[in-house]
Amino acid sequence: MITPERPETPTLADERTALESWLDYHRATLAIKCAGLDDKQLREASVPPSALSLLGLVRHMAEVERSWFRRVLAGEESAGPIYYTEDNLDGDFLTPDEDTWEEAYATWQAEIAAAREAARGRSLDDVGHAAHHGGKSFNLRWIYLHMIEEYARHNGHADLVRERIDGAAGY
Repeated sequence: MITPERPETPTLADERTALESWLDYHRATLAIKCAGLDDKQLREASVPPSALSLLGLVRHMAEVERSWFRRVLAGEESAGPIYYTEDNLDGDFLTPDEDTWEEAYATWQAEIAAAREAARGRSLDDVGHAAHHGGKSFNLRWIYLHMIEEYARHNGHADLVRERIDGAAGY
């Protein structure tokens, strides 16, 4: 596994550039937290009884990318959940033995690419609708801010999980 580069965020930028740069920074941070570990380590739960693992976080973020950019912003009703079901709402966090890092990482990267495509050409004021959030409307600006918050929160979890696995901290 190659350690990904984390992009620098510009200190002087327009709003859109700043939002996209910080989102890319946090996407790369999660990938860095997973770098250099094998499937067994990536499945390792943080602290029992919690099932939270780095692999589960990557699967969750694939779901979140899909939900906000494809389902809400782009209105792709056919873009249903990847890992969870009505019967198992934590299916993204839970990692069956047959699931691999390669599959989860590829799915996550595909959802990031789809998210970028869904946002391309739209203004920050463009609105999407979320049937699964009570029919509320969200503009792209809100979605970017929420995604940055979502990654930042889960990257904090990833810091702790990674440190528990092999002592690596910081970066």
